[in-house]
Amino acid sequence: MPAVTASAPGKIILFGEHAVVYGQPAIAVPVTQVQARCTVVAIPTAPAGRVEIDAPDIGLKSTLEELSPAHPLALPLHLVREQLGIPAFPACRLRITSTIPIASGLGSGAAVSVAVARAVSAFLGHPLSDEQVSGIAFRVDQTHHGTPSGIDNTVITYNQPIYFVRGEPFERLTLHHPFWMVIGNSGIASPTLTVVEEVRQRYQSSPSSIEPILLAIGEIVRQARAILASDSLEPLGALLTENHQRLQELGVSCPELDHLVNAALQNGALGAKLSGGGRGGNMIALVEEGQAARVADALRRAGAVSTLITRVG
Repeated sequence: MPAVTASAPGKIILFGEHAVVYGQPAIAVPVTQVQARCTVVAIPTAPAGRVEIDAPDIGLKSTLEELSPAHPLALPLHLVREQLGIPAFPACRLRITSTIPIASGLGSGAAVSVAVARAVSAFLGHPLSDEQVSGIAFRVDQTHHGTPSGIDNTVITYNQPIYFVRGEPFERLTLHHPFWMVIGNSGIASPTLTVVEEVRQRYQSSPSSIEPILLAIGEIVRQARAILASDSLEPLGALLTENHQRLQELGVSCPELDHLVNAALQNGALGAKLSGGGRGGNMIALVEEGQAARVADALRRAGAVSTLITRVG
């Protein structure tokens, strides 16, 4: 069998994180400058069923049998086998690499699941559909993030901007104009599962204080959707900053992210906010193309461990 390789992009949530868990809409876009990649090759001399996994970015070299079935690199393999109804894999080796920072809000886990599911199913001669691949990535996210909204696996699988409401068919967004974003990595691992659970506990204990914030975020998302389809993107920046303020009220930001957001705004960004689970990970800033390098430099001076300039649309 020839080697088979598949890749998947990262993602950022433009608007709506956390509120999307409670039925509000969200908008997310792929980030193709960073990728997860999986290459599968046959091992003709090994016994059937032996699957070797090499993931140098996390220092892992193991066999499928040695890993827990719930391990984030093992689980998508078991789900592919379940989906295809095969009793065992032919002997093969997987090499999994990624340029997507882990625990940063860029969808690293979902991207790895998508790349693995696509590469392995194609290697077996039965490529899974996008819907099946997305479902596998969602089930992996459920195992490791508790109650994911489904937005990460969707935008990464379909590699297109989407408008997403949990439990409803997603909508592919066609952007009237492309725009530029600067992504700043705080360098702090974002504890998504912990933050999502804390928000849930606050919601359950005091829904009257949390519900208005979630509704306000939902309205921001709906306004942003209309702007993205219009002739002018100028109002989008103010909505980003307003969304960040609502996330601060929700308690999911942190001083480091707030500092980076302020640094971006003070150096020419049209708007900025955290992106993802919060308490670390990334923030994003909407910029005019000519200001992107200036904002990226300002973020690094303000403490960002890395920056990425991406064109959306």
